[in-house]
Amino acid sequence: MNNDARIILFDGVCNLCNSSVQFVIKHDKEAKFKFASLQSESGQALLKKFNLPLDQFNSFIYVRGDQVIQRSSGALNVLRDLGGFWKLMYGFIIVPPFIRNFVYDYIAKNRYRFFGKRESCMIPTPDLKRRFLD
Repeated sequence: MNNDARIILFDGVCNLCNSSVQFVIKHDKEAKFKFASLQSESGQALLKKFNLPLDQFNSFIYVRGDQVIQRSSGALNVLRDLGGFWKLMYGFIIVPPFIRNFVYDYIAKNRYRFFGKRESCMIPTPDLKRRFLD
């Protein structure tokens, strides 16, 4: 894998996850991030490559080169890599992971109830299609 690759794996049927992808797309002026749903062929291949569970879609996974960063650390690293104002949010990395991930896990566990669920994965517009692996 390209050491410059920045891939965000997300739950393709989760409204919160899809909104997060839209947020990154909107603020990623250099188009450095690529995306794949965890349920997609590419997403499943990356999960296999990094020996991650193939059937658990409640984790945010950020693949940067050959490094896998999950949960709250993954989200904070994405914000840092977005640059601009958003990189200041990386300062929350000083909060101990057990605290950050407690909040993260609570939201992840209840994301469908809080934010809803789609019937199928998001279909990108033709212009955005090049940013998605599948």
